[in-house]
Amino acid sequence: MVITKTKIDGVYIVERKPFKDERGWFTRIVDVAELKEAGMYADFVQINLCQSYKKGTVRGLHSQVGDAAEDKLVSCIRGAVFDVCVDVRPQSPTYGQYVGEVLSEDNNRMLYVPKGCAHGYMSITDDSMALYFVSQFYTPKAEKGYRFDDPFFNIKWPVEPPYIVSAKDLASNFIN
Repeated sequence: MVITKTKIDGVYIVERKPFKDERGWFTRIVDVAELKEAGMYADFVQINLCQSYKKGTVRGLHSQVGDAAEDKLVSCIRGAVFDVCVDVRPQSPTYGQYVGEVLSEDNNRMLYVPKGCAHGYMSITDDSMALYFVSQFYTPKAEKGYRFDDPFFNIKWPVEPPYIVSAKDLASNFIN
């Protein structure tokens, strides 16, 4: 795996290196030892799979707070998504900034989202599927949502509106 730091402390791009031959290919999705060596938390307790039927579907921005705060390692196993990590840690020098990365079934990239950051993504192909590892169990009472289109974050989403967004995500608050 190739692990690259980003401009936000604790956020990494993790790239799998598949072994290819005439039969196809093989890759490790997660190597806990390599992740921990690079400074990431990797004792995952839950693995989530999410399918989006249509290009332009937005999921998030979500985080969990308190004891339920979670680290995530996100990949795309079908189609492509634009994955976003937003720093919502008030004391952070990169507060309000985001890292956005295209994750696809072809590029083998993953995005590591640490505790204290919000996460979301947009499907940029029809029929995309995201797989992500999470360090805490889903705790509805600890969930916090932020608007995906908050001007404070100024996220440059790669697909033009209209977007497909859940009522729950549309009801999320703006940061200010």
